[in-house]
Amino acid sequence: MDRVLLVDDDLEVLQVNGRFLEGKGFLVNTASNAEDAIKLAKSFKPDCVVMDVMMPGMDGFEALKQLRQFTGAPILFLTGRVEEPDRIRGLSEGAEDYITKPCSLEELALRIRIHISRSRPEQKEAGVLEFAPLRIELMNRKVTCHGEEVPLSNREFELLVCLAKHAGKIMTFEEIGREVLGGYLDTDRRNIMMNASRLRKKLESYVGLENMIETEWGKGYRFRG
Repeated sequence: MDRVLLVDDDLEVLQVNGRFLEGKGFLVNTASNAEDAIKLAKSFKPDCVVMDVMMPGMDGFEALKQLRQFTGAPILFLTGRVEEPDRIRGLSEGAEDYITKPCSLEELALRIRIHISRSRPEQKEAGVLEFAPLRIELMNRKVTCHGEEVPLSNREFELLVCLAKHAGKIMTFEEIGREVLGGYLDTDRRNIMMNASRLRKKLESYVGLENMIETEWGKGYRFRG
């Protein structure tokens, strides 16, 4: 059962939307402010977050940044703020969708299902990660794009797998070091950065693989898929 976290300071909206989504087969949890939503997301582990922008205290834009520190779940803004600059800001800062109120609940449920489906790598075969047109064969240590093999070094392959397994989440230098190198020292940062740079350049030479790896300056990297 897919888990959805609804965040809105309007309790009536939470109640109506929550009941509707539960009727559509979702497991729903709710929060009326961003601070509670962040705490709840860590334990509830939602497959999708639907969040208002304007809330008392922390707003949705800041909450988005904090949620992205530990979850790659799609985040959808559902808000009464219809101005184009707000839409552009929300999408450019990492939200998967920006939906304005009032919104058809049928459409909302459909958008949630679509974004959850897109956020999950296709695993048609054991040991395979797919983010079309990218295919990663774990056992064969082979990466292809549109069927053409992408030549990677062992370290570049391991880095790609590390990031792809946590698609959407910022992987810090420390987390990458522990997973790829078996441990992390401050001196490992330059090594990780060099491999990430080479990996990005190789991927970007293939149509459809542009901008798949995003740099979070001073923190690490995110695989956007």
